[in-house]
Amino acid sequence: MAPTNTLEDPRVASALDRMFRHAEQDEATSRRIREARPQGFAPHDPQEQADAKAEVYMPISAQGGRLLYNLVRAARPATVVEFGTSFGISTLHLAAAVRDNGTGRVISTELSTAKAAAARRTFTETGLDDLITVLEGDARDTLAAVAEPADFVLLDGWKDLCLPVLRILEPGLAPGTLVVADDVDLEDLAPYLDYVRDPGNGYQSVTFPVEDGMEISCRL
Repeated sequence: MAPTNTLEDPRVASALDRMFRHAEQDEATSRRIREARPQGFAPHDPQEQADAKAEVYMPISAQGGRLLYNLVRAARPATVVEFGTSFGISTLHLAAAVRDNGTGRVISTELSTAKAAAARRTFTETGLDDLITVLEGDARDTLAAVAEPADFVLLDGWKDLCLPVLRILEPGLAPGTLVVADDVDLEDLAPYLDYVRDPGNGYQSVTFPVEDGMEISCRL
């Protein structure tokens, strides 16, 4: 019998293909949003940004998704926490790995109501909805209310919030927990990178060269 890989399930593969194709329009969509808002966004208003960019996918890359799948398969976490559902591309990779591990669940967070609703529809279409809980609202609030500790963390929401979100989760991170952040090339992620790359903060961190780079940090 061939090994199971839920990423190859026709429902999952079709959904990922469709979303990656839509994401190819992100640059044009983002340009239209910028032109409509020449004044930019309020510096501390993530909800405003989330609502304005509700059409933008901002996905991980296909290779980044497969890397996440492999990491979750290897780590076999009981609880995967994701900051930044968007339309659910990364979430599907995480949940596919959880399905194939035969144990675990995914808790994901999303600030945009429209994106959360679209993601939930996709999770139902792919048959992975039983493994995924989407928490709507500011992750700094929703994740603070989650009782169980995270055993694997993906930080792929607003980059300036990655460090605050990590600090919320940090008290429950056991030694060996992997924390992955996407887009290391983005300037807003710099404070987070400085933090996890400082050995004094309790992480061993390495940059994985996939697309815009993923920072993989192990809690020591």
